[in-house]
Amino acid sequence: MPIKRVTTAVRSAAEVWALAWPTVITMMSYTTMQFVDSVMVAQLGPVELAAQGNAGVWAWTVIAFLVGAITLVNTFVSQSVGAGETAAVARYAWAGMWLACSSWAIVLLPIGFLALPWAFALMDHPADMQVLEVEYAKILLAGACVTLVGKAVSNFFFGIGRPKVVTLAAIIGNITNLLLNYVLIFGEAGLPSHGLPGIPGTPAMGVAGSAIATVAGTAVECAIPLSLFLSGSIAREYSTRRLWRPSWAAIKDLLRVGWPASLQFGNEMFCWSVFMTVLVGTFGTAHLAAGWIVLRYMHLSFMPAVGFSIATTTLVGRSIGAKQPELAARYARTAVWMSVLYMSAWGILMVLFREPMVRLFTNTSESGAASAVHVVELASRIMICAAIFQAFDAVGIIYTGALRGAGDTFWPGVIVVSLSWIVIVGGGAWVAYAMPQLGSLGPWIGSTVYIIAIGGSMAWRFERGPWRTRQLVRHAATG
Repeated sequence: MPIKRVTTAVRSAAEVWALAWPTVITMMSYTTMQFVDSVMVAQLGPVELAAQGNAGVWAWTVIAFLVGAITLVNTFVSQSVGAGETAAVARYAWAGMWLACSSWAIVLLPIGFLALPWAFALMDHPADMQVLEVEYAKILLAGACVTLVGKAVSNFFFGIGRPKVVTLAAIIGNITNLLLNYVLIFGEAGLPSHGLPGIPGTPAMGVAGSAIATVAGTAVECAIPLSLFLSGSIAREYSTRRLWRPSWAAIKDLLRVGWPASLQFGNEMFCWSVFMTVLVGTFGTAHLAAGWIVLRYMHLSFMPAVGFSIATTTLVGRSIGAKQPELAARYARTAVWMSVLYMSAWGILMVLFREPMVRLFTNTSESGAASAVHVVELASRIMICAAIFQAFDAVGIIYTGALRGAGDTFWPGVIVVSLSWIVIVGGGAWVAYAMPQLGSLGPWIGSTVYIIAIGGSMAWRFERGPWRTRQLVRHAATG
């Protein structure tokens, strides 16, 4: 019996890994894009680094309220494949893309050009930082259409079990972003402190150049899977060219099941944005810069787990579509322990090598030496908090993906919305007010409690098992 269990566990791990590794590389590639952006912008100074982080998180917060529903393309596609309803697959992919384009035009553009500049003014950051924040956020939201369409078509390929297409696109998009970053951020000046030449005749655009490079890299990342989505082989298999017209039934399905996921994802991002730009920002530019340094390493640690989560969504959705809930549970548990091992290793690295890791983002020139020492000291303390919650974060990420694959989105949304406001915002504000001597470390302690609570809540919900009776694609969308 033990041998059989070991064999089953190994087989499950192999199946999870076979689908997860391209997705993990995809998530790592996207995270590397952000990481490289921040390292390059950090060479300009702590104000620029903080401005990029603040603007990026608020722009992504607005986008996140739309991404949640679009990621349900994976759920509906994978359950359709598992149930043998291949005719519904293309309709859900196109529904995601139509939803992406319309929401970008109706929601994102007005917010980007009207609401965010006003919001940054309310945060009372230094005037030079506000100018950079508004500029960066406007560029990201102007190009957000390709981000959203790319999410829809990527989740189509995740759902049909062909993530390597998305992986290739992410790598090429990342290279595009890297090259354009250097050209547009530093221009003809280059980086003489590192012995790197500039590009003659090219103006240095600084933070704005980083935003343009990000949009360009994302556009490349969208164009590659979209072209394959419309290619002859995929069109013959799934009728992707023929079923391009909006299917209102499929769009309503995405909105019906996806709105809690959108609320969950967007609200969590909103609370993290308040956490960073308001609660941490209260303590000054050095605390903001230190916080963004730690967050960049957190992205490197948890984005591969997000890759496992996406693969888990696909495997659970396919199993539910095939009416095999026990198989779905086995896939989820396997992905959990694999992700916990990975993120626990990151936690150890964050403790042992926190100072060298932080120094990568600091300006070592003579003029920036004093502020760099302060930022390193602050970020090194915050890194301890991040190390503590790594394993719990892995549990929450994977079980959230598993619940999404089963179509169980409402309860996780309620829990995330409640805890994010109570613990991240409320708890963080209380600690900042009651124990100001802790500085920005106080709110970070609150965030540690939040992530531990989310991990436990999602594990309880999944193992309790009400999702086992759900099946979203008994009747394929046809209208």
